[in-house]
Amino acid sequence: MRKRRISPSHRFRRLVRNRDSAWHPQSNSYKWWLLANIMIGTFMAVLDATIVNVGLPKIMASFGISIDKAEWIITAYMLAMAVMLPTSGWLADKFGYKRMYFLGLFFFTLGSFLCGASSDENMLILSRILQGLGAGTIQPLGMAIITREFPPQQRGVALGFWAISAAASVSFGPLIGGYLVDNFNWQLIFDVNIPVGIIGLLATILIQQEYKNYRIRKFDFIGFISIVVFLPLTLYALSEGNAATNSAGWSAPYILVCFAIAIISLAVFITTELTVDEPLIDLRLLKNRNFGIATLVIFIFGMGMFGSTFLLPIYLQSSLSYTAVQAGSVFLPVGIIQGIMSPISGKMSDKMNPKIPIIIGIVLLTISFLLNSSLSFLTENNFIMLSLYLRGFAMGLLFTPLQTVALLQIPREKMAQAAGISNTIRQLGGSMGIAILATVLSSRVNYHSQMFEQAIQPKSQVFMNTLNHLIYNMQHNLGSSFANAVRQGQMVVLSNVNKQAYIQGIDDDFMIAALITLIGVIPITFLVAKKKNKLIKE
Repeated sequence: MRKRRISPSHRFRRLVRNRDSAWHPQSNSYKWWLLANIMIGTFMAVLDATIVNVGLPKIMASFGISIDKAEWIITAYMLAMAVMLPTSGWLADKFGYKRMYFLGLFFFTLGSFLCGASSDENMLILSRILQGLGAGTIQPLGMAIITREFPPQQRGVALGFWAISAAASVSFGPLIGGYLVDNFNWQLIFDVNIPVGIIGLLATILIQQEYKNYRIRKFDFIGFISIVVFLPLTLYALSEGNAATNSAGWSAPYILVCFAIAIISLAVFITTELTVDEPLIDLRLLKNRNFGIATLVIFIFGMGMFGSTFLLPIYLQSSLSYTAVQAGSVFLPVGIIQGIMSPISGKMSDKMNPKIPIIIGIVLLTISFLLNSSLSFLTENNFIMLSLYLRGFAMGLLFTPLQTVALLQIPREKMAQAAGISNTIRQLGGSMGIAILATVLSSRVNYHSQMFEQAIQPKSQVFMNTLNHLIYNMQHNLGSSFANAVRQGQMVVLSNVNKQAYIQGIDDDFMIAALITLIGVIPITFLVAKKKNKLIKE
């Protein structure tokens, strides 16, 4: 039979289709250069989720705001990410992955500039929202690009190296932020992103090739609006329940209205996503056993990890009088250990049952939180560092295998959707973790303050001896009069009681984080893990 002659135009169209396919025929080095490009954006996005923590006390002092308001500087960023994460997949399919990744980096860099130029807390929070919108585009598209370009047998290693960029941010972010805050000002913790962002933009232009999914689905406006309403109202209600400005507590009318609207919005969102043909977030993907279970674990992980990371720098600076750079330096080993372990655990997950490193990681992470639940104003640095060593080792063990097994059975054309769901759930868990633990912290500090005040007996011999020693010290070392020395001694006792109550509240929060994290072991046991040689080649 005579072979059919292929015209030059047909050959060109076929070449274009091959270039835009899931794994287009590029040189072997292209995917690794692309991975380096993605790591720059990931480094920036994760950096700004960690660098702000050590600068928060200075920002609070600069604007004269309490913890109830300050938590929104972190929560607004994570919330904007959570809103943008599921939307970025549709936008990338519609306009191209390279174009949307570039725009995400651009808005993130612009948001960083505006954060540094903020004159009050409200402008800072709005600028953080713009940052979060950019980061919410960068992270899921980065993961989707990596999983698209790397074949299944290399995906675990690629995701492990991708996790190095996140680990570097965890390590160096707080340290860099602490140095800038101590030696210059808190604005520089945002301005430092600008040169890195410019490098990332140039790398995206030079390295990435455009990819589009030509099967574009309709945009789900109802799903988008309902999730945009649900997320901020839920977190606002959680954070305001025990706020100092809310005297009525959880029964305040506006809190109840927020919860009611949020519940209705959630119901509309779930109903819409399960019934429309082209949902914003394809919740039907959660029917995949591995992906559904892994997503639940990611949510639990986000609640415990992000919530606890928010607490430690505040404890170190407020209770142990650490400087910002000292508080930031304690996180340095976390990212280094995580960065070393991530590629190793990725390689392990390619060759063995991934449930093993995941469960070990969750247990070690729980132990690290339990160690932090016994902090005091006399806690030594070695004890704090031990818990952080365990945390870095645990995060390096569990994160890469969990991501690998979550996306193992997801079709290539659904990778952007799956990555969007995974990252959205993690950010939502982190936002809820910060809101819940900040609320619990306020209530537990009030509880312990009342308990300590009741335990103090002003007429007891111990109290009188303590007060007399303080009065003597004030008179002889500070030259205070007797009346002033009495007031100063009483203030020292009250300050010590408040300090101890605050530490006890933080301890309670870490105990809750440990319990939340340990729950993650239960769903992991239901994962179905297959050996690499039994995987169906894509």
